[in-house]
Amino acid sequence: MLLAVLSWLCTSLLVSVRGGKLPEAEVNIEVLHRPFLCHRKSKYGDILLVHHEGYFQNGTMFHSSYTEGDKQAVWFTLGIREVIIGWDKGLQDMCSGEKRRLTVPPSLAYGKEGRGKIPPESTLTFVIEVMEIRNGPRSHESFQEMDLNDDWKLSKEEVKEYLRKEFQRHGYPPNDTHHESMVEDIFVKEDENKDGFISSREFTYKHDEL
Repeated sequence: MLLAVLSWLCTSLLVSVRGGKLPEAEVNIEVLHRPFLCHRKSKYGDILLVHHEGYFQNGTMFHSSYTEGDKQAVWFTLGIREVIIGWDKGLQDMCSGEKRRLTVPPSLAYGKEGRGKIPPESTLTFVIEVMEIRNGPRSHESFQEMDLNDDWKLSKEEVKEYLRKEFQRHGYPPNDTHHESMVEDIFVKEDENKDGFISSREFTYKHDEL
């Protein structure tokens, strides 16, 4: 249940910075193919089926889902860090059948530590094709857990409090500025009637028809 809520809530937003700090790293996105007809576009919380190839900066391929392992495309939920942050950022607003090339800086990939055959501080390039997009689940039980005062609608404070607890539970330090930005983005997208609350209907049924 909590994974379902995180699929809806946990976005990787760019938070504006002040005081002379360096801007956050970006993913470079190049669209290689986009189908003529696009019935829906990927968003945080969707479950994606993708094929992918990964390359080092010198052009050497380090992985391909087409040829390695069981040669099957992989499923993951967009926006909850099941994959590297560069994928969460770079695979938004994609159509089924679309292919992109993502150039991902180290801070949005495997960072200073690296992973497996990936050396530390590696900028990586991925060619990713989205094969299928499915709705992530939303449940009535999840809504009730977030609705702290049982008024059948979610306030910004209730959503922010739930984010804070979930980030701590999953080992991420609390960050009120980041949480506030996430809440604002969630309400822009989910508060359909713009009344300042997310109703149980908006939470449970919004986007199901897409």
